[in-house]
Amino acid sequence: MKSAIKRLDHQAICDLIEPESKVLDLGCGNGDLLHLLVTNKSVKAQGVELNNDAIHACVEKGLSVFHSDIDSGLPYYPDQSFDYVILNQSLQEVKGVESVIREALRVGRKVIIGFPNFAHIEARILLCFGGRAPISSSLPYEWYSTPNLRFLAVKDFRDFCRQKNYKILGARYLGKRGRVFFLPNLWALQAIFVITK
Repeated sequence: MKSAIKRLDHQAICDLIEPESKVLDLGCGNGDLLHLLVTNKSVKAQGVELNNDAIHACVEKGLSVFHSDIDSGLPYYPDQSFDYVILNQSLQEVKGVESVIREALRVGRKVIIGFPNFAHIEARILLCFGGRAPISSSLPYEWYSTPNLRFLAVKDFRDFCRQKNYKILGARYLGKRGRVFFLPNLWALQAIFVITK
């Protein structure tokens, strides 16, 4: 039985993944996205997560999850062992962005990367006119308690892919209520890219 999808980013990722694919979710959190993919797309799912409470939530959902820090690499996974590797809302929290993406591309044929767009108009206005670090729906943390180590925008990620010669196979830009098609670096709250080598 298919599950209802409540988050726009989860819906967008679900739409991008082929049924019955092998999926590895890096920084899978409490497993909501993986559970939706298993239920709606019949994927063979594996998660990697560091937080013990999140791991317990995954196990309660019947998911297979490995306790590890994605910054330390993926030595237990052979090359091209997954159809998709997902880094949704976790890239901005890792220390070694280049090595994490390189490892994801090693073990997966395609990598789906979702992140909050720090150049969104709301964040710009809050910073410019409020004079403080922005707090918004896509950036809900105070500056001192945020898990984010990186602050990237749509343009930053496109430039990164160009510099590293990664191919962008597709992109989805999301606002509060749906997809954004015009000036995504300004209007999108979140970006989701599908990349490959």
